[in-house]
Amino acid sequence: MADNINENISEELTEEKLNEVRQIRRDKLAALVEAGKDPFKITKYDRTHHSADIKDNFDELEGKTVSIAGRMMSKRVMGKASFCHVQDLKGSVQTYVARDAIGEDEYAEFKKMDVGDIVGVKGTVFKTKTGEVSVHAESFMLLSKSLQILPEKYHGLTNTDTRYRQRYVDLIMNPEVKDTFLKRSKIISTIRKYLDTLGFIEVETPMLVSNAGGASARPFETHFNALDEDLKLRISLELYLKRLIVGGLEKVYEIGRVFRNEGLDTRHNPEFTLMELYQAYTDYNGMMELTENMLRYIAKEVLGTTTIVYNGIEMDLGKPFERITMTDAVKKYSGVDFSQITTDEQAKAIAREKGIAFEDRHSKGDILNLFFEEFAEEHLLQPTFVTEHPIEISPLTKKKPDDPEHVERFEFYMNGWEIANAYSELNDPIDQRARFRAQEELLAKGDEEANRTDEDFMNALEIGMPPTGGIGYGIDRICMLLTDSAAIRDVLLFPTMKPIE
Repeated sequence: MADNINENISEELTEEKLNEVRQIRRDKLAALVEAGKDPFKITKYDRTHHSADIKDNFDELEGKTVSIAGRMMSKRVMGKASFCHVQDLKGSVQTYVARDAIGEDEYAEFKKMDVGDIVGVKGTVFKTKTGEVSVHAESFMLLSKSLQILPEKYHGLTNTDTRYRQRYVDLIMNPEVKDTFLKRSKIISTIRKYLDTLGFIEVETPMLVSNAGGASARPFETHFNALDEDLKLRISLELYLKRLIVGGLEKVYEIGRVFRNEGLDTRHNPEFTLMELYQAYTDYNGMMELTENMLRYIAKEVLGTTTIVYNGIEMDLGKPFERITMTDAVKKYSGVDFSQITTDEQAKAIAREKGIAFEDRHSKGDILNLFFEEFAEEHLLQPTFVTEHPIEISPLTKKKPDDPEHVERFEFYMNGWEIANAYSELNDPIDQRARFRAQEELLAKGDEEANRTDEDFMNALEIGMPPTGGIGYGIDRICMLLTDSAAIRDVLLFPTMKPIE
């Protein structure tokens, strides 16, 4: 009865029955320990091949001895011979276990093993009569005992909340999930490879800061006991990386976690992976060129094509990316031409007419941005650079020389999402101090996302920063697009979750 339950675990079993099966597994472990065969005392196993290596190189390996290791995902006992599947990082491979080949004692031990156990198998490579590449076991060893129960194989782990909370089970049961995170790893390593060939230096900057600047976001706050000092978790990488440009490093980038005290949805997690890079002696046009070339390179390396499909929509990274000003995008999708609006009151009047909510402190530039978010963003499905943002929403960006109301900035969009944000970086310390002062005034009026003056950063700018182009990329959103993942939680191994009551 016990073995039958153990081989046919179903999501429909009662908690009482599940507890019975769990106890059977603990009893098996106790028996092993009593017999001097405690699997948890095993410290290593010499594996020679992964499952995919054997399948991909069958012609070379047929008849040769290999050693594999992984999790037993199925077991079918048929008297003196049995079959099981062993799953490892690269997939799974069938194993044929015969009593006459491994011996009576070892075969008896094999029969007591459970689905979910970690095993090591040594044997020869062959094909079954049905043509399945398999390993004919010569020895079969229990390396770690599974005391919990995997979901029933035909239903997998389907509850999304459980999948996110128990990602370790999700990775075991859903091969496509493992593939997503292997691709994520390759995306990030490919980014590094590309930037390294351009001479960029990867650096690390503080996560605990006294002044969380460089973006418009509410920070998390904490306390450092040793210095009795309140600190914040960084919301951006910008201000420290610019200090390094001042120091003469010229091309720097960082890939790291940032933290923003905001809500949870399909595109937002309070901690996420951001990459920022800064390059001396270029501007936002240089950042556009770098972005186009880098994203094409990543897609080719990871997917083998520059055409990606997300949620059924085909996007072509191989064509030149569209470029449109924020003013023209708003005019195109809302019919309102902000180039003809000259005062804040006119902007507020048209916002009321169009049903756009705004705050009293908002100026014409703020309202232009609200119109863009309401009417234009969702239409930007193909790769698009949205340029020339209003100065009010860009406190760290150079003004356009011929248009001081706008700055040399772009946001990069795909699938209606902001993927990257870039500037011709403001390097005038007098202008920067005035912009910080304006931000402090907004803070005093209740804007919790406003920047605070960073005096050390101001000192760095007064030392002198060369003309510089800078950009920040949302790595998680890039991963979502390249893996066709519906939510940011699908590309974060351990996303933030509401506590279980």
